[in-house]
Amino acid sequence: MELATEPRADATRLTQPSKAPDADAVFEACVAESDKPDDRSSRRHVIHILTWTPTRLRYDPANPPNFGYFLNFLYALSATITVANLYYNQPVLNKIAETFNVSFERASSVATLMQSGYAAGLLFLCPLGDTLRRRPFIIGLVWATAMLWLGLCVTKSFKVFCALSFICGATTVTPQLMLPLVGDIASPQRKTTAMAIVASGLMFGMLVARLLSGIVANYTDWINIYWLSFGAQYILVVLLFCFMPDYPPTNPEGINYFRVLWSIVAMIFTEPILVQACLITFLCNAIFTNFWTTLTFLLASPPYEFSSLIIGLFSLIGLTGIVGTPLYTRLVFDRFVPLFSTILGLFAVMTGVIVGTFTGKVTVAGPIIQAALADVGTQVANISNRAAIYTLDPKARNRINTAYMICAFCGQLTGTTVGNRLYAHGGWLLSGGASVAFVGLALFAGFARGPRAKGWLGWHGGWRLHKDQ
Repeated sequence: MELATEPRADATRLTQPSKAPDADAVFEACVAESDKPDDRSSRRHVIHILTWTPTRLRYDPANPPNFGYFLNFLYALSATITVANLYYNQPVLNKIAETFNVSFERASSVATLMQSGYAAGLLFLCPLGDTLRRRPFIIGLVWATAMLWLGLCVTKSFKVFCALSFICGATTVTPQLMLPLVGDIASPQRKTTAMAIVASGLMFGMLVARLLSGIVANYTDWINIYWLSFGAQYILVVLLFCFMPDYPPTNPEGINYFRVLWSIVAMIFTEPILVQACLITFLCNAIFTNFWTTLTFLLASPPYEFSSLIIGLFSLIGLTGIVGTPLYTRLVFDRFVPLFSTILGLFAVMTGVIVGTFTGKVTVAGPIIQAALADVGTQVANISNRAAIYTLDPKARNRINTAYMICAFCGQLTGTTVGNRLYAHGGWLLSGGASVAFVGLALFAGFARGPRAKGWLGWHGGWRLHKDQ
């Protein structure tokens, strides 16, 4: 864009040497230039392609699209491919620093900007899922991310790389649109299992991105992982275009955008179930990032002194949660209220945290047990929390999910910050003690309000944990 506008500005100075160029005139000239018939036709052509739906995928109220395992796994694959964009850079920050000839501190801002962009997308883009048709919205976001991602693959400027990283992070919110969508379209009998499959796809993307990026950078140029992601995103665009059915907007009458944003804030003061779930997910995510951030320091230090490759392989322990959570939801979740599974998951997290904290300096089995139990427990608590909050207002599931995920994101930042500082002052035991405190607070939040209570606190409505028939 800069190359296109600078010549026009120079031309203005040549033709009007006696005064500075009028900013409004330049802006209007740019708009006129961009609104030429050819440009408008090109934009309309792209929009038409992205919004056009094959006849067999168009929504028919008399015959709604069937949501089976194929679509379920396609949406899980979408979550895997898109969320991986946020984590490819983390294992190769040193390579990025070398390529762009910047300090490691500056290179680390790439990861920060990508995550900050993701937070911005959660807040400003995800709520639109309650007002727009999901098919063109999701396909358009994936396509836009892929187009911007090409810039990351070819740019030679570190500033451009940083700017594109932020924008790509903002448009990489497809997983957080898929989860409320599945909550809308899955049958009541398999709603939680379907959400667990998509959530497992999201977790798998976080896991495989770091692992794959490290392997590719170890044997080839680090930029190849970005090219691989670019190709995967375009394959996903094709798959979604060919197989994703159209769904009507949940609010066909439309809602003012600023009213949509304000309603997210209002929910925090009016929905006790949402507040309870947000507190629990904040604390669970703080535990998660505290552990994985400080684990690298522990394993790289005596008595272990593991290599970076061995430390990276610890992420494979996350497969226990990816595989175990859908199985748990299928066998247990459908018979009990969501809060039962939340508390059960928190007890699994507590067991893992206590074992890992007090044995981590003695045996490597401690961190392994903590990683497995904490991952499964966090996943179970996450799915059960979503199942609870998605019952609040079917027309506001994307806004509810936005509030929930913002709390999760804040928890991740808190866990990283607290974990690093405490480890620097007191080592593994002190940082692990913070996780013990976090899980204790999460259990307190879980027990503070019963599954059938109407108010903010108490177990009014009964202690029965089985679902009503």
